[in-house]
Amino acid sequence: MSVGLVGVCLALLSAAGTGTDLAADKPVFIPVQQFTLAWVHTIEKVRWEEDYAVEALAEGAILKAVAARVRGSAAGMEPPPDAQLKNGWYAYKPQISQPKVLRLTRSGFAADYEFCSGGRCQPMSDFLPSDGGVTLLTACQTNQGRRVSEKNPH
Repeated sequence: MSVGLVGVCLALLSAAGTGTDLAADKPVFIPVQQFTLAWVHTIEKVRWEEDYAVEALAEGAILKAVAARVRGSAAGMEPPPDAQLKNGWYAYKPQISQPKVLRLTRSGFAADYEFCSGGRCQPMSDFLPSDGGVTLLTACQTNQGRRVSEKNPH
């Protein structure tokens, strides 16, 4: 079995299985082996970051949660007990080390997630517009999605 280029695929949950949205039938593919997903908590205005790696296996690509950090803490969003404070960030290892899918709730009432790779961060909307619902992020290979241009993601 030939292993294609690995990366992540993004699709809108609301369109999954309907056959009416290109994003659901052919997810957006972003070629990447490592990336950071970042967001700001809507109420506490605290930045969170999670680092991931994408690994190719004979059975397909898998997502690995490598590290996470939060810039401070607040009520209802405390870092886990094993987190260590380093340079103003509580750093820790995510409990789920190989998530099958990340379900990202995106709303027009809050800043979008940032997708960071290669030293550059972009709003997720640069890759896939939000429908105000859930975006699914999974590890995948080139043959599973339409590729996003690296210069112009639209």
